[in-house]
Amino acid sequence: MNPDLQRLHPYPFEKLAELTAGVQPNPALERIALTIGEPQHPAPVLVLDALRDALAKVSHYPATKGELSLREAMVDWCRRRFHLPNTCLNPDTQILPVNGTREALFAIVQALVDRQRPAKVVMPNPFYQIYEGAALLAGGQPHYLNATAETGFQPDFDQVPEKVWQETQLVFICSPGNPTGAVLSEAQQRRLLDLADEFGFVICADECYSEIYFDEAQPPLGLLDVCARAGRTDFSRCLVFHSLSKRSNLPGLRSGFVAGDAQLIQAFLRYRTYHGCAMPLHHQVASAVAWQDEAHVKANRDLYRTKFDAVLDILSPVMNIQRPDAGFYLWPQTPVDDKDFARRLLAEENVAVLPGSYLSRDVDGVNPGSARVRMALVAEPAICVEGAERLRRFIETGCGETR
Repeated sequence: MNPDLQRLHPYPFEKLAELTAGVQPNPALERIALTIGEPQHPAPVLVLDALRDALAKVSHYPATKGELSLREAMVDWCRRRFHLPNTCLNPDTQILPVNGTREALFAIVQALVDRQRPAKVVMPNPFYQIYEGAALLAGGQPHYLNATAETGFQPDFDQVPEKVWQETQLVFICSPGNPTGAVLSEAQQRRLLDLADEFGFVICADECYSEIYFDEAQPPLGLLDVCARAGRTDFSRCLVFHSLSKRSNLPGLRSGFVAGDAQLIQAFLRYRTYHGCAMPLHHQVASAVAWQDEAHVKANRDLYRTKFDAVLDILSPVMNIQRPDAGFYLWPQTPVDDKDFARRLLAEENVAVLPGSYLSRDVDGVNPGSARVRMALVAEPAICVEGAERLRRFIETGCGETR
């Protein structure tokens, strides 16, 4: 058995199940789950129609590299979204379809990390747990950068010791962040590009929340955009990861892409050829339709905007809570320990939230998720509003102490 399996931490939802084992939720209330970032908005009809119409393609094996028509649709979207020159991003050499970003974020570390030398994998703290698990199973060593309110919920790259950079092979960034919703600025991303050139590591930018934002005039910057502005049109040392799960409410389609540095893409294609994870052809057809349409994406943003406005109106008077830069999570402070808060909220109001400390690690005596919870506003507006009203009632009555 792979001994590195023993290095994996229990997954946050496994910890939550253990925490709430034996809890008897208020039977008078229907359960409201704000824990998992699984979009509950309807899937686009045009995508479902395309998926149905292409079902006959299940008779054929898909190629790992994907159909050219899909890669071209993905490249066209990147050019539009990130203002890339038409000569940027070759669909033959600089983009690959993947079965959702979770699979690809894990696999890229296995493909790129050289375990025969020191292999630090730098990541924000709190973080998407796949980054850590991928690093550990590749024989790497995670290095966590605390992202707290004091740093604007951003990792501070200038606080990393030179010795750590010298041993770093890969850096994960997540912008907009999970769970904080913070967006990295152009200056921060350019600073990281300079460090990548100086120390020779790869930047993996997880941008799966990039299409959920509040100001239509200011979509979040992506790493491809930053590279193009800097004249780095070969995207050297850079890979970006995008998905239809959040953008198009298609988490079950398992469809996304990785794009960037042609040499890295070539290596990843070789790995994936053996990995056996080609996207089914009918999923490819439906995915191409999704990447070509923006109307459903804007409607999706409008719905999230409505929910955030309503929920923040309810909770702001009783919690330390802010609208994120982007994404669909809230990351409020709790008046008591986050684990105790989550357990008692479930018991008293039948509302499930995820303790923030389960998404972070203790670094220098600090857990950036301590006394915070992650709330995913993915359900329909009425459910999110009711969840917020119950949460406010819970706080106003002393977090369950008086019941």
